Amino acid sequence: MATRFRTDAFFLIAGPCQLEDDALNLRVAEHLVRLAEHVPGGIIYKASFDKANRSNPGATRGPGLDRGLEALARVKAATGLPLVTDVHLPDQCAPAAEVVDVLQIPAFLCRQTDLLQAAGATGKAVNVKKGQWMHPEGMRGAVEKVRGAGGGEVAVTERGTFFGYGDLVVDMRSFSRMRAATGSPVIFDATHSVQQPGRGEGGASGGAREFIPTLTLAAAAAGIDGMFMETHPDPDHAPSDGPNMMPLDRLDDLVKRAVDIWARVRA
Repeated sequence: MATRFRTDAFFLIAGPCQLEDDALNLRVAEHLVRLAEHVPGGIIYKASFDKANRSNPGATRGPGLDRGLEALARVKAATGLPLVTDVHLPDQCAPAAEVVDVLQIPAFLCRQTDLLQAAGATGKAVNVKKGQWMHPEGMRGAVEKVRGAGGGEVAVTERGTFFGYGDLVVDMRSFSRMRAATGSPVIFDATHSVQQPGRGEGGASGGAREFIPTLTLAAAAAGIDGMFMETHPDPDHAPSDGPNMMPLDRLDDLVKRAVDIWARVRA
C-alpha cells in the first residue's frame, strides 16, 4: 500500500467539512486533482459522512455511514484521489476501511481506546487529531493504542488548544514536540484551528477565517509534515464549519505559498 503520510514532501488533506450532493463533492475533488500537480506529497480528499460532534442538536450531520461511503466511493472512482473520513464508533471502522484510505479520529475522541484500536485493526493509515485540552506529549498514548492493535501508518494532527472560552490558540512548538513524543508525521489543521466553538449564531461554532493564511504559512515554516484544510466553494452557505473553511477559489494560491515555504525551510 502506498505511503499516505509523506515526511519527505509536503502533503495536503483537503475537502468539504461534510459530504453534500455529488455535484458539490465532485466539484471540490476535481479542483483538488488539478491542485495536486503543485503538491509534491499529494492530496487526500476529506469529507465526513456524519458530523456526530455538533454543538447544536439540530445541526445537519450528513448522509450517514452507508450513503456517505457510497458517495465517497463515487469521488474515488471519478478522480482517483485517496480518501479520508472521520469515524466516531468502533463498528464504523471496518466498513469505512473498505472504501477509504485513511481513517481519521476526531479530536474529541482521541482518547477513546476502543475506537483507536478498531481503527488500527483495519490496517489502514490513521490520522488522530489532538484533543483541544491535551499537551503534545499526551498524544503518545493515542498512537500506541493504534499501533498496538496492528495499525501501521499513524499521523497526529494539531488543531489548536482552548484558550479561555470559545477560542483556540496554536503553539508552534507543538509540532516538533508531538513528532518527538509519537514518532509520527505531524499535520496542521489550519481551518479548525481558527474555529470559535459556540460563538456562532444559534449555538453553532463561529470562526476567524481571515487568520487561516497566517497560521498556514507559519506552520509551514515551523516544521509540519502535512496540512489539513477544509474548503468549500461557498463557505457562508456550507452545512457545517463555514466560518472556518477556506474558500475554494482562494485555496490554490495559499497552498502553493505554503509548499514554497516548506521547501525552503527543509532545504
